[in-house]
Amino acid sequence: MPAWLQALRALAWAGGGLCALLALLWGAGALWYQWEARPALLWPLLVLWGLAWLALALLAWHHQHLGLLWGGGALLMALLLAWWATITPRADRDWADDVARITRMQAAGSGADIVALQDVRNFAWRSETDYTARWEDRRYDLNQLRSVDMAVSYWMGPAIAHTLVSFGFENGEQLVFSFEIRKEKGEAFGALAGFFKRYELALIAADERDILAVRTNVRGEQVFLYRVDMPQPAMRALLRSYAEQAAALHHQPRWYHTLTANCTTIVWDMAQRLVGGLPLDWRLLASGYLPEYLASVGGLTPGLPLEQLRAAGDITQRAQQWQAPAGSDDRTASIDFSRGIRAGIPPLQP
Repeated sequence: MPAWLQALRALAWAGGGLCALLALLWGAGALWYQWEARPALLWPLLVLWGLAWLALALLAWHHQHLGLLWGGGALLMALLLAWWATITPRADRDWADDVARITRMQAAGSGADIVALQDVRNFAWRSETDYTARWEDRRYDLNQLRSVDMAVSYWMGPAIAHTLVSFGFENGEQLVFSFEIRKEKGEAFGALAGFFKRYELALIAADERDILAVRTNVRGEQVFLYRVDMPQPAMRALLRSYAEQAAALHHQPRWYHTLTANCTTIVWDMAQRLVGGLPLDWRLLASGYLPEYLASVGGLTPGLPLEQLRAAGDITQRAQQWQAPAGSDDRTASIDFSRGIRAGIPPLQP
């Protein structure tokens, strides 16, 4: 056999072996994250899955027939994926309090300018376990929509962050939307688990004094706020897009996915449908670098370097030091909080 053919054959076996290993690992992850609560069933399934791939690899090598590995591997994956397809998202689990409800929205009024929202979250947080749960119904006039800001909350190094979008209105009110995992009570987030149908997706609309302050004041995250350069019609369309997403989630629950259906990629997909021309970029997956991405496409405050916007947009200390004005009601306090954390952030020029 010529040397080049031997090299090609070795390369084919290496490629087949790598694909088999990846399929083995993906299947093991799928079994693990679906059955880890039932170890009496999990471990036999993992052993059976591993032995099936080992037997297949040995058989293919013994007969020096790479087609056995590909054909047998395809059969094993077809069986696993047939089971995988039966695992569907649900809306009736014992949810954690902060995601117990998903915001519902419907347009009302002349020309659909008024948006009525049900289940806007406005918790008063004292600690992760000590809080007053409040869900409110609110109405917003899209004609009064004046700004869109992006909040980026860092909780695990510079590359990983949570993205939130805040809409500002003429009267000073802010409304934040956040795609989050819909945790069950006692459940914690794991990035790897997010690849394997472990968490349903939640869309939460919330008051800034809830959803931003809980990250800075309770969870110890570092939060940055950036003004997004967007015309008013696009702001309205983006808010309506959130309404459509909320309606879709109520009609059909959806899985969260660490790479393809998370707090950043879904928002990018919504924006892409609205304005078009947004390039795909690795920074959409490493969400901590989303500000750099937005700056590169001209989406942030024009004429100012990103480092200046980042320094001015660090709201962490301002949120921690904020105190409600004496005698203020809840709405007034929320407006004051939103204004306070924006102190020093350069405004967009009209």
